[in-house]
Amino acid sequence: MRRRDFITLLGGAAAWPMAARAQQGERVRRVGVLLPFTADDPEAQARMLAFAQGLQTLGWTVGHNLRIDIRWGAGDADRSRRYAAELLALAPNVILANATLEVTALLQQDTRSVPIVFANVVDPVGQGFVASVARPGGNVTGFTPSEFGQSGKWLELLKEIAPWVTRASVLLNRGAVAGVAQFGAIQAVAPSLGVEVIPIDLRDAGEIERAVSAFARVPNGGLITTGTGAAVRRDLIITLAAQHRLPAVYPYSFFVTSGGLAAYGPDVVDQYRRAAGYVDRILKGERPADLPVQAPTKYRLAVNLKTASALGLEVPPTLLARADQVIE
Repeated sequence: MRRRDFITLLGGAAAWPMAARAQQGERVRRVGVLLPFTADDPEAQARMLAFAQGLQTLGWTVGHNLRIDIRWGAGDADRSRRYAAELLALAPNVILANATLEVTALLQQDTRSVPIVFANVVDPVGQGFVASVARPGGNVTGFTPSEFGQSGKWLELLKEIAPWVTRASVLLNRGAVAGVAQFGAIQAVAPSLGVEVIPIDLRDAGEIERAVSAFARVPNGGLITTGTGAAVRRDLIITLAAQHRLPAVYPYSFFVTSGGLAAYGPDVVDQYRRAAGYVDRILKGERPADLPVQAPTKYRLAVNLKTASALGLEVPPTLLARADQVIE
């Protein structure tokens, strides 16, 4: 149903360029979107549906007074840079970018004038995208999914579900400042929980397979997936966790919907809905420099009982009582 709603609301891929439908004399505004997914990814469709619905409630209609150009980076840095250049060549009024990879790709094109709204960037100040949370100061602003300190909660959740875990492999993007910082936050709480943490780089699928397989040869292990660059690898990671019978915790609930064990993190789809509000304000003349970076308003704890059963785990009733989503 999401795919049908997505296509209906946006008018289908073939309809996006049809700005000629606008009433005579009405100005058609152009929004570029750079995402790390493939076009048929259900999570990508959910995010774009929320974004388009948000714009629609604010009076923007694709093919009438708005055109949306989407590029799908599929988690590949070179591809994202190429598509960033394509989007900028279209002279959009504003660009929506998913996270660090996409924002970096856009800024590497040396654009300091086209407004950029991000929907999922961790520590935008530390990464140099904005001067401060309250006053971004440039052409970039948006929505951050979490503080680094929250990353330690993933290890706490793993221990709550599987108390016998003494080793945790942390999947992260070593090339991203945010990924390294998230690993550091997990390291900080590990001694108090009696867990040794071991990093695995997310950037290469073959390396993930080899490293997880080697890690699983020693007992009492579990997995934690950080939020930087993991979305496009989620099917592989979830499959490996099941194959090696490793309890695993993820940063977003859509991992659990896809078969993962448990997740704790912000409602990213809601951030796309809220991002529509910033795009609307920029299209109406406000500057990104004056729009503060916003933190999440919703966090979700999700548990997949079917996956827990397959792993021989009994989820504590206290945890189930706190969960926002339980998949039977």
